[in-house]
Amino acid sequence: MDKINILWVDDEIDLLKPHILFLEQKGYTVHITNNGDEALDMVRSQPYDIVFLDEQMPGLSGIETLEQMKVDFPNLPVVMITKSEEETIMEEAIGSNISDYLIKPVNPNQILLSLKKNLENKKLVSEKTTTQYQQAFSKLGMKISGSLDYEEWIDVYKRLTRWELELEKSTDNSIKEVLNMQKLEANQVFSKFIENNYIDWINGNADERPILSHTLLKERLFPMLNSKNPVFLIIIDNLRYDQWKVIQPIIEEYYRVTSDEIFYSILPTVTQYSRNAIFSGLMPAEIERKYPQYWIREDEEGTKNQFEDKLLGEFLKRYGKNIKFSYTKVLNLNVGRKLVDNLPNLLRNDLNVIVYNFVDMLSHARTEMEIIRELADDDPAYRSLTLSWFEHSPLKDIIEYLGEKKIDLAITTDHGSVRVSDPVKVVGDRNTNTNLRYKTGRALQYNRKEVFEVRNPGDIYLPKLNVSSSFIFCKRNDFFAYPNNYNYYVNYYRNTFQHGGVSMEEVMIPYIQLKAK
Repeated sequence: MDKINILWVDDEIDLLKPHILFLEQKGYTVHITNNGDEALDMVRSQPYDIVFLDEQMPGLSGIETLEQMKVDFPNLPVVMITKSEEETIMEEAIGSNISDYLIKPVNPNQILLSLKKNLENKKLVSEKTTTQYQQAFSKLGMKISGSLDYEEWIDVYKRLTRWELELEKSTDNSIKEVLNMQKLEANQVFSKFIENNYIDWINGNADERPILSHTLLKERLFPMLNSKNPVFLIIIDNLRYDQWKVIQPIIEEYYRVTSDEIFYSILPTVTQYSRNAIFSGLMPAEIERKYPQYWIREDEEGTKNQFEDKLLGEFLKRYGKNIKFSYTKVLNLNVGRKLVDNLPNLLRNDLNVIVYNFVDMLSHARTEMEIIRELADDDPAYRSLTLSWFEHSPLKDIIEYLGEKKIDLAITTDHGSVRVSDPVKVVGDRNTNTNLRYKTGRALQYNRKEVFEVRNPGDIYLPKLNVSSSFIFCKRNDFFAYPNNYNYYVNYYRNTFQHGGVSMEEVMIPYIQLKAK
């Protein structure tokens, strides 16, 4: 590794010779000067990795030297060293974007620690994270291969998500590949778990079952409505648990997380089924039977979720919640900005529901638009794009405003998505739906071993298009492809983010309750 070049600027530099010798013995190259003007000339004439800068110097002071240095070299790490402990001087230095702050007299180990923190931090974090995951790998593997219940699967998914986010800091690509393989194995076992248990959950035949889409509001939101204060529910369409974790730190500037839960989406894990179930408190077949005017079939024209506010109103009435509520769907930036302006009026309601569609649109755009494919090439990039959107979105402004008004808040989603890679062949007639992760129709042809098959949709409370209709779902990261024009189809859709099937990312999704700070 190339030697690290240090510039040390101090008007009493001669007194620091023992420190400089100590650093040189550790393998660092140290350049010195006793004034700010010469320091500026030196950083302009050759590159330095870090600067130690005395705050109190005659002539050009440390603060003045720092300000000029940052104009030309904004990313150059500067460690301010001062005799003064005055708060104003500290604030001025920190406001000028220093990397560290040391009080004289400094000892050699303080200097060494500051160097490692500022220059080797990423490397040290990478090595430590890799070691920790290596230690956790076998324990996770044993847990995945065991006989897990739905709560234990939530724990496994949370742990895998944590390691996925932690290992983004690692430079070791081989350990990331190990994690990807472990996630794939987990999804394989999780898919079998859903096959073995889902029908019993839906029919109430299991001793225990998770909170599902149609039981979420009754179990979690309705108890919040007993408060005299207004409640806001924000549903971010297609928000995975890992995407929640990357936007969580921003939200925590205004709110404390009081509950970080995962519930299970119903199948198919798409908006038409899962979000209608959330707002109605019913399974799709029950909606079709009880409120046929509010259910749009797969083979009918029209938006499939255009009656969510009506379904929510009926749901509240059935449970005696005689409250004033609003429902707003945000599909673009202008609607989001208008909503921000209208927030003071919404505070008069007992409940306000906001459906925010950006993440779902991002997922679809990534499939259709080449530039978005490049920006969100993999899971880390997909998370990064979600974070960038959120930081600059009206949704952040909404949450900030609600936090200032001390409004109770819940954030959730209707389903997640998974990055698909392996094609599964299917044949259907012209009335078969187009989703890549589930198919419904008659006379479907497929390999039964490759899918989760429900021959009678009524078994999982899904509507039938006709008497012989069935549903099949892709598992882990598979996607359906037709034999006609097979290679083109596979190459076009491989590595896109899809939803509708059975995977941890699609099924296990966040429900978050927050209290304003």
